[in-house]
Amino acid sequence: QVQLVESGGGLVEPGGSLRLSCAASGIRFIVYTMAWYRQAPGKQRELVAQVIDGTTTTTNYADSVKGRFTISRDNGKNTIHLQMNMLKIDDTAVYYCNIPGIGAWGQGTQVTVSS
Repeated sequence: QVQLVESGGGLVEPGGSLRLSCAASGIRFIVYTMAWYRQAPGKQRELVAQVIDGTTTTTNYADSVKGRFTISRDNGKNTIHLQMNMLKIDDTAVYYCNIPGIGAWGQGTQVTVSS
């Protein structure tokens, strides 16, 4: 059974940083592309970043987070991370870990950027 567990969300002031983590189990982690999505109140869920399978580690980012967010993966620990720097109020959302190839989702972790 596939399980994704996110952690690391919280409250931060504008300009601050947070690091999200997602631990995966029940899959052969290295072969899968992994992604972070987010959903703000009243808005559709959107792709934030993805890291292609462990053999290439190619990354893609939404234009709104390029230069501020960094996605990475640790294949030895079946974990991905999202380092978020220079956070803005508009980054406030629930952040979800996702495996696009099998449609698996985590429970989400709240990120609130507020002064």
